[in-house]
Amino acid sequence: MTYLRVLTSLMALLTVILSWPVNARSPEGFKPSEPAPQFTIEEYDIETAPGDALTRPAPDLPDVSQYNRDAVEKRLSERPEEQADISVERIADVSALGDFVDEGRAREWVIRQYSHPQAILVNSGKATLEDVYRQVNDARYMERNDDGSYIIRLPLVVRPGATLEIREQTLRLSEERGAFITNDSWLFVIDSTIIGWREEANGPATYQEKASFRPFFVGWGGSETFVLGSEFASLGYNQSKSYGFTIAQYSEYDNARLGRSAPHAWLIESTFRDIYYGFYCYEAEDVAIVNNVYRDNIVYGIDPHDYSSNLLIAGNTVFDTIEKHGIIISREVNDSWIIDNHSYNNGLSGIVLDRQSRNNVVANNLVHDNQGDGIGLYESPDNLLWGNRLINNLRNGIRVRNSTNVGVYHNTAALNGTFGVLGQIKDLSETDRNFEEDYYHQAVSLTVVGGNLASNASGPLSTDNPLYIELFDIDMRFPRSDVGIHFEGVLGKYQTDIFNALLNDHRAIRLMPSANKGADRTFAGD
Repeated sequence: MTYLRVLTSLMALLTVILSWPVNARSPEGFKPSEPAPQFTIEEYDIETAPGDALTRPAPDLPDVSQYNRDAVEKRLSERPEEQADISVERIADVSALGDFVDEGRAREWVIRQYSHPQAILVNSGKATLEDVYRQVNDARYMERNDDGSYIIRLPLVVRPGATLEIREQTLRLSEERGAFITNDSWLFVIDSTIIGWREEANGPATYQEKASFRPFFVGWGGSETFVLGSEFASLGYNQSKSYGFTIAQYSEYDNARLGRSAPHAWLIESTFRDIYYGFYCYEAEDVAIVNNVYRDNIVYGIDPHDYSSNLLIAGNTVFDTIEKHGIIISREVNDSWIIDNHSYNNGLSGIVLDRQSRNNVVANNLVHDNQGDGIGLYESPDNLLWGNRLINNLRNGIRVRNSTNVGVYHNTAALNGTFGVLGQIKDLSETDRNFEEDYYHQAVSLTVVGGNLASNASGPLSTDNPLYIELFDIDMRFPRSDVGIHFEGVLGKYQTDIFNALLNDHRAIRLMPSANKGADRTFAGD
């Protein structure tokens, strides 16, 4: 009989995990976060309200289908059909190479090229890789192999106004000679392979250590980069803008002179592997990363960074990131979407929002078997988590640290190593954080509605003393502990009232510090 009960419970849990509906939308109207004082458990009040006080409509998702082959081909067809002009020149005074010759970095290319550093420049017109090969016409710099692939032994630059099309080709970038690609205009990589190449070993420039040079790609401010049905591999090392695959604005100093708009990119149905950062961006806008595979990358799989906005990260499979997170957005990456991704078996967490990244939607993702949290929000208020499935992660299903006004709607967090959902207040003063650039408040507040918090090792839900916490319609069956569901801290004091309101009366509850009596007590869902 006991066996049948256990089997029935497990089958019910599996059904919940596999069938929970997933729908999503942006957090419009979210209230800005405020610094919050700390309160003792005794200073809280509990309120109840009808359930519709916390319900909200399912979010409307962006149209991912617009990022497709026809759309990329249309963009390419719009580039003027002008004769290509290609040259090999010294790299001085080429804006796209400035970061790599400043502050002594030019020495690296002097050593690798055995002379004053040079680059292959696509100066104007619309060029193919065959055009580049014919006009360079020097095997010291570019060679066609017996298998039809090409190898370049100099940096390759697409200059402003020019277009480079790489289609159905394999391009090897010589590690020994310091080759890399910079796009300062328009680049299309379609059904091709771009790979860092170790000529001495006649094979890929596989990762060895973070300080060791490997070829890389960077798309600069004002550029448009389109990658479709292609593979990028064995790229990048721990040096600024040389991380592997980078989309970055010029520095403030350089852009005061150049006046470039934010860089844009579409990455569609492609594979990125053995890259130091599978994707990195800085001050980028309108980047679409759709239906790609990121595997076996070193530090991060997908890492949008620093003041980027309006990003779409959708339908990607991200796994086996060696050191850290599968997907992370960090330092004021705002107004973006992380939807329908599959992130698993990464060195730390599956998905992370970090350092004041706001007004983002994280929805419909499947995140499991990561060595950290399923989803982590660190010092990032005003975000919405909707319809995600977070299963068997080593730590929490969802962790909300020093982040306020976080909506947690219709998520399933099951079989995780600590809590299903954890709200955490943490003092970061002993870290090396720059508190002017990366400010934060030691406060947490969240609204948890719907979903399933099942069979997590430490319990379904926990929070440090919150600015507020709101709860409604949460399935907390199948506790892993023999003593059943047991709350601690603020929630523990009101456990009976919480269960009575949620389970018996089917009402929403709100816990809020008594010190706020007389303040606006409206539920966040109103």
